[in-house]
Amino acid sequence: MSGPLSHLKVLDLSRILAGPWASQVLADFGAEVIKIERPGKGDDTRHWGPPYLQDAEGNDTTDAAYYLSANRGKKSITVDITKPEGQALIKDLVQQCDILLENYKVGGLAKYGLDYASIHAINPRIVYCSITGFGQTGPYAQRAGYDAMIQGMGGLMSITGVPEGLPGAGPQKVGVAVADLMTGMYAVSGILAAVVHREKTGEGQQIDLSLLDTQVAWLANQAQNYLVSGVSPERQGTAHPNIVPYQAVPASDGYFMLAVGNDTQFQKFCQIAGLDAVALDPAYATNQGRVKAREILVPLVEAATAAKPAAWWLEKLSDAHVPCGPINNLQQVFADPQVQARGMVVEQPHPEAGSVRTVRNPLGFSASPLAYQDAPPTLGQHTQAVLADELGLSPEQVAALRDKGVI
Repeated sequence: MSGPLSHLKVLDLSRILAGPWASQVLADFGAEVIKIERPGKGDDTRHWGPPYLQDAEGNDTTDAAYYLSANRGKKSITVDITKPEGQALIKDLVQQCDILLENYKVGGLAKYGLDYASIHAINPRIVYCSITGFGQTGPYAQRAGYDAMIQGMGGLMSITGVPEGLPGAGPQKVGVAVADLMTGMYAVSGILAAVVHREKTGEGQQIDLSLLDTQVAWLANQAQNYLVSGVSPERQGTAHPNIVPYQAVPASDGYFMLAVGNDTQFQKFCQIAGLDAVALDPAYATNQGRVKAREILVPLVEAATAAKPAAWWLEKLSDAHVPCGPINNLQQVFADPQVQARGMVVEQPHPEAGSVRTVRNPLGFSASPLAYQDAPPTLGQHTQAVLADELGLSPEQVAALRDKGVI
């Protein structure tokens, strides 16, 4: 197995998105990831369709596209952790793993003897990452958390959407589950930091990570704007709170994104747009001035850009090194020559569909390149192999567990 983490083994008890996203990144990096799923049901996202992956005859399989997006490169085994025999299997596997990832409610695994204290007693070197909606402590600790509600509670929806006073005004969530996805990415960095700590000290530990903490943490400049000023940022649509002009602007045939990042770029834009008077006006000479004069300046910019088609603007502005870009739908994204040149879509063999395409990890390593050999697994695809190879169970022992409904 290639990749920089090919020496690590992960036991993944998580489901839905934040945890599986983290374990998929670890799998992309070469770690062996054993995904534990409920017998007969599996990860909830397997059923979150349509669309579903289609088999070689064009019929829907039981795996939704949503599931495929977050489970590449893993081994799926089915284990009923509510049964003592299932708990014993997990504990046996833990002894051979470096990392355990779970997203059960606070205290939810204690009744099965799979909480951190119990697992640490079995394997003191384990890095045990717990993902919850609100964290292991605090007044909301026992609440369930879901991406959309966290986007609202964590402030993101207050700064996303059409500004007040305009048609369609109101809060909006982002079109993908960014609170989940960012939690997954923080989980990866936290897990790897804990692995480095273990290499230095021999000591494992628990990572306490929540969706709400993550959402608040990556408000970034918007959070800092509030902490510095005491004023809550408001929705700006596609506009930037600290840079002007930096937003979607109209062309004669649609919209494009204009991202003027400094004063020199603004002067070049004005030259191309025929806004000579604007370029000479001291009120707009600096970004600070342009932010203050946003409500006067932006209509002037939009009136100019609306006079010509988007392709004209993209060509002229790009030639002048003024940042800009199209607003693509996903068909256009995957047809883009840069996206294709970078190989952002990878294909793996699949036992039912023949092959499946997924979006590759954006990281490239020169010395330990990533391989995308294994498609998202079918439910329980590796149960027999993992129990035999990792725990040494015979076919008869596996069959007995299957008969009892343990796997």
